[in-house]
Amino acid sequence: MRLQRLLALYRRHFRDPRRERMFIASLGFFVTFALTRLTTHHLRDNANVAGLLIGGTHVHHLVWGIVLLLVVGYLSMIQPGAGDEAAAHRYGRVTSVLFAMGAALTLDEFALWLNLRDVYWASEGRASIDAVMLFGALVSVGLWGGPFVRALGRQALRPWRRLRPRTPIIETAGRTQTDCEPRAAAP
Repeated sequence: MRLQRLLALYRRHFRDPRRERMFIASLGFFVTFALTRLTTHHLRDNANVAGLLIGGTHVHHLVWGIVLLLVVGYLSMIQPGAGDEAAAHRYGRVTSVLFAMGAALTLDEFALWLNLRDVYWASEGRASIDAVMLFGALVSVGLWGGPFVRALGRQALRPWRRLRPRTPIIETAGRTQTDCEPRAAAP
């Protein structure tokens, strides 16, 4: 699929800025959550890498999530770009991504702040949180971006639809018509 077609589909399905922001936030949440999990697994598998240490203290990614959430909260109060529709639209996109990243980083370590101890790798810290967050992200992407995702899928399948064999659908006066041919008028 060409980039121009992708952009046209995107513009068509996200005319409403609120729907676009919700889709961006949902997708950003899911991507950040997945990247965070991949990164933490990589750090755990490589014993020589200790993660981020500041002054000898391991700084959990929960901290960066809280910082991002605070920044987005502050930005929502000052509303840069208010009055300029294009700037406000860009601002909404950026804050949606920052909010999603902050929420994913924070909620990924929900078990840490719930138990007040590091249970990230214990079954109590992972099983329910993984399922809830993954399900929540996927549901929200489908909810806010469903029409766009379906249209994207239809566009991606277009080249293969042209190659499919014609199937007979009706016989009229000894002649078989297919779903790809126009129907003849009855005599």
